[in-house]
Amino acid sequence: MNTKRLTIAESAAAAEILRRGGLVALPTETVYGLGANGLDAAAVRRIFEAKGRPQDNPLILHIPDAGWLERYCLDVPELAYWLAAAFWPGPLTMILRRRPIVPDATTGGLTTVGVRCPRHEAALAVIAAADVPIAAPSANTSGRPSCTTAADVLEDMDGKVDAVLDGGPCAVGVESTILDLTVTPPRLLRPGGLPLEELQRVCGTVAVDEAVTRQMGEGEHPRAPGMKYRHYAPKAPVTVVTGEAERSAAYIRAQITPSGGVICFDEYAPLFAQYPVQRLGSAADKGEQARRVFDALRAFDATGVTEIWAQCPDNAGLGFAIGNRLKKAAGFHVIDADGEEGRV
Repeated sequence: MNTKRLTIAESAAAAEILRRGGLVALPTETVYGLGANGLDAAAVRRIFEAKGRPQDNPLILHIPDAGWLERYCLDVPELAYWLAAAFWPGPLTMILRRRPIVPDATTGGLTTVGVRCPRHEAALAVIAAADVPIAAPSANTSGRPSCTTAADVLEDMDGKVDAVLDGGPCAVGVESTILDLTVTPPRLLRPGGLPLEELQRVCGTVAVDEAVTRQMGEGEHPRAPGMKYRHYAPKAPVTVVTGEAERSAAYIRAQITPSGGVICFDEYAPLFAQYPVQRLGSAADKGEQARRVFDALRAFDATGVTEIWAQCPDNAGLGFAIGNRLKKAAGFHVIDADGEEGRV
């Protein structure tokens, strides 16, 4: 099968592919999603086959507005509509009880479903034209870094999907924030493009699930995408170094071997001139770091590095999501440079 590369003007063609059970990679503001009709179990299973994705890893339904929530969700709380009014379209996924119309294939067998409204004109046009909710995990081979350009998608998915709708680079660069509204207080299952601080402004107290900061065990069942399995990982092993930026850079400089590569803030790139380096952006610009983090991780697969060291932002704002992606890529192999200062 040849994968077509469609332009934004061809959103109607993308919708037709989805209506007949095909797969289309779609741009969103976060990352590219691998879309199928979320109500068509056979089409959804094709997503899992194309990605090599574990069957118990649930998908997110993409809808055009909050008016569609009652179609697919039961007992929608008032808070869901407050959040939608504040942040949709945008990078927020809400976990709600599902209606029977949503197949087990989409939810990984759960009684809940994740729903969001993407902030991307092309994605919204395709959903409207298809007139079905689009199930769309990130459009990468399972376990690899997510895709933020159509070229990234084709690198992983060429020949496995029917089409890629090219909407240019993604504006946010990390996946949506996932908030479970079936529990009290609401629980953060994945930090993402909407910072936790913004959720707290609307919700008040927000609990943070343990899986955000550690690897889930084999017997645990993921309630949302990205919670359990190895994600975002390049071929070479990654070590994440947290702490004050100057100290984390110094720690990496002291520990790196000749075959290592580095992901670092722009200010510290000169320290690693003899190594393959991927710049995240300025230490102060977390928006740019979010846009670059997956490209940085993917880029090392084209090199011969045997280890990757990564500087990590603090947890404020988008830093929580960026750090989560880096730590998952590292299998939570994390070193605190502030605690190691005396050993550098």
